[in-house]
Amino acid sequence: MSRFGKGGPPAHANGKAKGHNTAEEERAEEQQAQQDNGAAEADTAPATDATSGGERIFSYEEDGLAYTVRVFEEDGVVRAEVTVDQGSMDVNAVYFTSDDYSGPSANLGGPLNMNGGGSRFEGDRVSWEDAVAVSHPGLGPQGEDKPSFLSEGDSLTVDLSAASVEDVDLIGIRATSVNGGDSIKGVSGNPEEPEPEPEPEPEPDPDPDPDAATYPKVYFATGLNDDDSPAAGGAGILGPDEENEFGTPQLGPDTDGTFADYVEFLGEEFDDIAPGDIVTIIFYEDIETFTEAFRINAPEEGFTSAADMLAAYDDAVSGMSADGDYIAYFATQDIDEDAVPEDTGSDELDEISVM
Repeated sequence: MSRFGKGGPPAHANGKAKGHNTAEEERAEEQQAQQDNGAAEADTAPATDATSGGERIFSYEEDGLAYTVRVFEEDGVVRAEVTVDQGSMDVNAVYFTSDDYSGPSANLGGPLNMNGGGSRFEGDRVSWEDAVAVSHPGLGPQGEDKPSFLSEGDSLTVDLSAASVEDVDLIGIRATSVNGGDSIKGVSGNPEEPEPEPEPEPEPDPDPDPDAATYPKVYFATGLNDDDSPAAGGAGILGPDEENEFGTPQLGPDTDGTFADYVEFLGEEFDDIAPGDIVTIIFYEDIETFTEAFRINAPEEGFTSAADMLAAYDDAVSGMSADGDYIAYFATQDIDEDAVPEDTGSDELDEISVM
């Protein structure tokens, strides 16, 4: 890819184009010398796509020649990449302007001027804001190896003095040796602004842990009655989806109802109940009939922390099936199904005071 601008003609690549000069022949010779010096080490290559900001695309097609000009920002510099899509041409100058520009029209003069057809677009007069000299017309001894000569698929890039991509609304190309001999003063407007790349779809939340069973109610008992029902003073907590007629402490709607949710809620809402106060944790599978799923009794030394309770729970349910099949759990423990503790059926459970 040939790049002109920073390494191109010092007189016009990065500065405002000068007005008409009466000594046009002398000016043209100076431009040719400057361009030959700036393009000596440039190569022609397929277009690249390295941008760091927005971009605009300008198109031109006429008499077997088609090219695209991509205006983009890279490293804080607005650049124009000219790519031939069909035919061939020797690019001699690149002009640009914005819709808001109303000053005198820049003109490189001599054979690089945009007089006549290069000064109008869709019937309206164009006032060019600036221009970049690329090469003097004529292939010379280099022939089609001249850096500014582009065949199908070739491109070159020049630096523009525009403040931003949005300040480039019209692009003008002065080119000769078009498809073997013609010349153009092509003006392109109505730029396309490529649609931004769609935002990648957010990664879905990982599937819930199949072993993370949920419960409609968990009771952290600090004491037991003679019939093994929880004594007053513990903490009965409802799951997030349960009807709550008696103002029982309940998990928030954004929780799932896992045991970890219950333990966290206990620590946040029951300041007067420490892990060491809990003697039994009762898990219910049906709160309408007060049917217990299972219990976890505290070790002799008691629970020392929330993590200790979670670890005891993990040990207890390690034999359960993935969907929380409690009967399967007890079967693996060689415990008779009839031995699964059941609630007495008394409605007094929901009336137990919670602190």
